[in-house]
Amino acid sequence: MSNKRDYYEILGVGKSASAEELKKAYRKLAIQFHPDKNPGDKAAEEKFKELTEAYEVLSNPQKKSAYDQYGHAGVSGGPGGGGFDYGNVNMNDIFGDIFGDIFGNAGGGRGRGGAGGRRSRGQRGHDLQYSLNVSFEEAAFGCEKIISIPKTAECKPCDGSGAEPGTKPSTCNQCGGVGEIRMQQGFFMMARTCNKCSGSGQIIANPCKTCDGAGTVRKKVELSVKIPAGIDTGQRLKLSGEGDSGLRGGPSGDLYVVIEVEDHQFFQREEFDLICEVPVSFTQVALGGEIDVPTLEGKVKLKIPAGAQSHKIFRLKGKGLAKLGGYGRGDQLVRILVETPTQLSEEQKDLLRRFEELSDSKSHPMSKTFFDKMRGLFS
Repeated sequence: MSNKRDYYEILGVGKSASAEELKKAYRKLAIQFHPDKNPGDKAAEEKFKELTEAYEVLSNPQKKSAYDQYGHAGVSGGPGGGGFDYGNVNMNDIFGDIFGDIFGNAGGGRGRGGAGGRRSRGQRGHDLQYSLNVSFEEAAFGCEKIISIPKTAECKPCDGSGAEPGTKPSTCNQCGGVGEIRMQQGFFMMARTCNKCSGSGQIIANPCKTCDGAGTVRKKVELSVKIPAGIDTGQRLKLSGEGDSGLRGGPSGDLYVVIEVEDHQFFQREEFDLICEVPVSFTQVALGGEIDVPTLEGKVKLKIPAGAQSHKIFRLKGKGLAKLGGYGRGDQLVRILVETPTQLSEEQKDLLRRFEELSDSKSHPMSKTFFDKMRGLFS
């Protein structure tokens, strides 16, 4: 009688598990117990072999059927059995989508340096960031700015190949142009970067004199940047493909333009609304009247009702900023500040004293309410 553990138990799945569930369970455990993740750990190595054996049987429809019917005997020489042989395991199929996790390759899988695939030799260029100052009005209405940025660009003489014009890079004879050296260790495949071509898959015998074989050169480039109306400080604009040039045919990086909006002498911003404080005289708020108020489009008249108090806010509809990515505009909020007169003449002082003598509680409702409450507090 076999003393082997049940294959379903080893993978932690039930007999009704689908092929995808089996694969997911094996993948998780294989990464955990892989020898490269547990160097020198014999227990982990044995556990990994056990997992691989279980998965190899259960992922094969014929072997799974024999195992379900006869148990371990069905796959180890008994009725319908053929035995388990690590040498016959297609490790590329098993590991093809998990080598990335085991060996730390960012792409993983096929075609990205994993088992059964070729390395992509092109390298994406770096992303760049540029800080751009704009005036308050430019941010409010939108504009177009020309900026000059230092970046790497494709070398024109060699068309980015890195080889002297009239010559071409040759395929690396050590890795065959793959960029990797692959080694079979036991029943699984390992790969490392080719040290002769540094993973590019190519050898440049005659480097370009302009770029010294890099395929790119450093230069200043002028770009046009469209600033949308309503943009605010800290927001970024992405210019796809305007970063550093890629290497060996790889795509260029992106350029991120970070906006810094200058302060305004009159306005403060609150999302898409504008706030403006306007000084008014005592007589203007006492008697009422009209005052001139600045807006982004010029001056407008604002009616002040008689008896308006200091810090009262008036709303000018649609006089704010354009709503970025939407429709319409915010409002402009006008806060009036009653200004106390200074440097009064004797005649002005006499008139104010006379005014104070003629005033009663009806003229100062806020003061009456306040002092009534205070008397109630201390009575």
